[in-house]
Amino acid sequence: MSVVPRHVLSIADLSRPDIERILGLTARCKRGRTAFARALAGKTVALVFEKPSTRTRLATEVACARLGAASVTLAGGDLQLGRGETLEDSARIFSRFVDAVCWRTAGHDRLEAFARASAVPVVNTLSDLEHPTQILSDLFTIRERRHGKRGWPALAFVGDGGNNMAHSWLLAAARLGMDLRIAHPSGYAPDPAVLRRARAEAARTGARLTVTRDPAAAATGAGVLYTDVWVSMGQDAGRAARLKAFRGYGIDRRLLARAAAGAFVMHCLPAHRGEEIAADVTDGPRSVVWDQAENRVHSTAAILLWCLGTRPSTALRASA
Repeated sequence: MSVVPRHVLSIADLSRPDIERILGLTARCKRGRTAFARALAGKTVALVFEKPSTRTRLATEVACARLGAASVTLAGGDLQLGRGETLEDSARIFSRFVDAVCWRTAGHDRLEAFARASAVPVVNTLSDLEHPTQILSDLFTIRERRHGKRGWPALAFVGDGGNNMAHSWLLAAARLGMDLRIAHPSGYAPDPAVLRRARAEAARTGARLTVTRDPAAAATGAGVLYTDVWVSMGQDAGRAARLKAFRGYGIDRRLLARAAAGAFVMHCLPAHRGEEIAADVTDGPRSVVWDQAENRVHSTAAILLWCLGTRPSTALRASA
């Protein structure tokens, strides 16, 4: 009997217990590199990068090495997809060669088509629609920073409400019952389908999802201020127009002063100081961006353990 692979294409693919399991594994991976040193020995993970990457590539390659898995890194131009091979045929071939696929691409529909035909887990390491691996790392960073406090703080996302980070935060907040405020300029609202899905889930979990054009209102009383670049990969042609539209939506000391006492600032990087975030905030005492970046390694390792750990190995049982 075949086993249905555990894909992570969207944060919405994960139940609340799934998220808690991954966060727990992340904590154990961070506490000691040797705890899972051979957990994925004999496994091979394909890492496909159709978009440039710094943190994601480092995190996935280092995570595989720490878990004892071999990794094969491929650029988009290395694949036969550009010569007419279908995503489904590629998925069937990958399934015969490797134990999991981590894919960074543009169209989310490409990931979904590939995953439907794949017999092994497929992990979305970034698409234009969502970035679930970043969100899982961010959730761990928030919990770590709060030193065991129960619940989730109110989070204000200030910037492009239609980018993959805003979408993933909507879905994660809805699933976890969080208070999320998204502040965006006119014309940069979340995808309507993502927003409908998040609001439907929020009605079940009690999450509070607020979408506004007022960054000050979003930041007031928030425990976390979060931002992302205003001009993402592939949007350089419209850079001037975007910078004009986003004026007033940067995180600076004045906006941070509206947040709750002890609030901290997050950015998934790369940061453009002086645009979406002020330099003295990025590099200031209330920034956790460097912990956030480091945690990508531990979180990625945890995601791979969750995807491939259908039955706990000796290493998994020993460290549980």
